[in-house]
Amino acid sequence: MSVPTEELKLEIVNAATGKTLDAKAARNADGALVVRDVPDGGPSPEQWQLTPVQSAQGGQAQSDQAYVIRNAYGKVLDNTTTADQGVRQLNASAGKKSQQWRIVPVEGGAGLYVIKDTTNGAVLDLADPGADDIRVVLREHDDSAESQRWRFVTAEPERTSDPVLRWAALDHWNGRRSWRLVRSAALRPTPDATPSFSDMLLVLGQFGSDQGAGGWKREGANLPQSLGSAGAGDTPFRSGQPGWWAGPGDRFLADTTGTGRKDIVGIKPAKGAVTSAGRGDGTFGDERVLYQPSSPSPADLWTLADMTGDGKPDVVVLAADGVRVSTQDEGGKFTPAGREPVLKAFGHGKQAGGWLADKPPRYLADTNGNGRLDIIGCHDNGVWVSLQDEEGKFAAPLHSLDDFGVDQGWSSVEEHPRFLLRTTGDGALDIVGFGPQGVVVSRGRGDGTFEPSKLVLNDFGHAQGWTGGKHLRLLADVTGGGNPDIVGFGDEGVWVSHSRGDGRFEQAQLVCRGFGYNEDAGGWRVDRHPRFLADITGDGRVDIVGFGGPGVYVARNLFRRFRTR
Repeated sequence: MSVPTEELKLEIVNAATGKTLDAKAARNADGALVVRDVPDGGPSPEQWQLTPVQSAQGGQAQSDQAYVIRNAYGKVLDNTTTADQGVRQLNASAGKKSQQWRIVPVEGGAGLYVIKDTTNGAVLDLADPGADDIRVVLREHDDSAESQRWRFVTAEPERTSDPVLRWAALDHWNGRRSWRLVRSAALRPTPDATPSFSDMLLVLGQFGSDQGAGGWKREGANLPQSLGSAGAGDTPFRSGQPGWWAGPGDRFLADTTGTGRKDIVGIKPAKGAVTSAGRGDGTFGDERVLYQPSSPSPADLWTLADMTGDGKPDVVVLAADGVRVSTQDEGGKFTPAGREPVLKAFGHGKQAGGWLADKPPRYLADTNGNGRLDIIGCHDNGVWVSLQDEEGKFAAPLHSLDDFGVDQGWSSVEEHPRFLLRTTGDGALDIVGFGPQGVVVSRGRGDGTFEPSKLVLNDFGHAQGWTGGKHLRLLADVTGGGNPDIVGFGDEGVWVSHSRGDGRFEQAQLVCRGFGYNEDAGGWRVDRHPRFLADITGDGRVDIVGFGGPGVYVARNLFRRFRTR
């Protein structure tokens, strides 16, 4: 897990004992620190916050970054150099070195850290692991000592819900049928809040999981990952997610013609890619074949993206031997891919790195601002980037960041989706991931490399009950603020965490009572019912589009910014 930001409240848990860091006596008084069990029905575990210490140069690398560790009463960890080497909590004193600590990840231990004193390099340890209230002391670092390893557990998130609107059918004198929006009650409405989305409406009886709607079902691993930015000149999130990787049985939304409209695209094992054109009013036309390769592999992943900069989307396939591209000609036809891949990497075959669909996510995005889409992937040992030059050639992949890989605890694309996008309107592309403890952000430097990641929100992670087998998590500009918001399809419906504009996010709110896992929220399932956020009407607002059993459902964005806390 990444080092949290200073705003998150944390329990600090010892890995050897499972006990939490607490004051021996009163939490608001000076005194010794211990680790102890917290009994059921007793006081809640002590919570702490990490505040970065600014260097004289205005910043520090993560390996040198120092933190003040502060509890809710303002007391901070202090190395008082007592004879028993005990660690105490005292009042904060600006610039005092004995109150500054480094948070060092344990190599090979996902989510585990050593808490090191900046004055002499000693680390937090336990005096007597067999006692009830175990004193916390400073000792010389020992790689094999599990008692010197600590885990940060984020506090429970604070969630609220908004009222929602539902569709009511209207009959007209001339036989025309339409719908109007009517207010309806929701669980625990927030005072003065306004709804963000309407209730859902069936708009197309195709591309559904029911046999009468095509019997669509994903044949392999679930792939809840986006491509990232749509490229140079694109304003991120004005039109929803720019694209998705897809395998056999998958459905997603993409602009297949370059007109700006979102169409439905599905991958059929026998037919290749088929599409249903968007009409621009929230409805879609009949299905037709979009592109049929000569020998598709069931392990290939597909998407549409403008790889040449001509304004027309191309078919991009992650094949066994690497990345293959079929460009679109003047007549709108897709030409066959060349004999050789455009890059002999990022493919699912051993010769291209063994990038299997269920573990390492891959993205297309302009990471350095040269107007060309690069290829980025999160393999076992971290992030790799292959830059595309002005001539359309790709460089060999370079290792860019030791994070977001399997070795760092990101086990699969289903359980821990990761995205590549701008979290600030004028910033570089960042990596946003849904880790075990919540939402993690690694800021991009604008040159294909990234800063060390930070945990920025205590929600949407496994610790808060979000699992890849039940819940989807996406990012899109829901409120029109110009920055991506977090959208989670949870048990009760759709939850949104609004962007603060600086790479951090507000606490989540329930904004739609549909598209959720529970039966009263529609009974939507990850393996059968993909859901997306996209502008399907051209009004600049991202709507929710879901592929349910009977077909395609839409919940319109009402373009109202919900109240934040």
